[in-house]
Amino acid sequence: MNKLRYNLSCRLFTDSKCFGPGIAQLLHRVERLHSLRAAAAEMEMAYSKAWTIVKNSENALGFKLLSTTTGGKHGGGATLTPEGAAFLQAYDEFCGKLNQYGDRIFTETFEVFLQNQ
Repeated sequence: MNKLRYNLSCRLFTDSKCFGPGIAQLLHRVERLHSLRAAAAEMEMAYSKAWTIVKNSENALGFKLLSTTTGGKHGGGATLTPEGAAFLQAYDEFCGKLNQYGDRIFTETFEVFLQNQ
């Protein structure tokens, strides 16, 4: 028997999907790279798609996730807004708690099957 495992994925909704693992990963990269373009490139995503994802999420949530500066002599960049950083941190914390709970109930629920692995 192959090793039994599970996978939780958390998506948040308003009227439609507004935040999930993909945009969280994108924002973490923006945080590290200080650039939406660089974050998108690292994810092998078109910049236009990354921009659309961010804008759609901002519209659904009702606040800005990113603060951007236009390129020029010193180049452009992007940083998370205070609201964006707080929301990303809350999302990460919520997902962490879900995974901890998931680990516990997975082990409890499938204990007999996990013992045979």
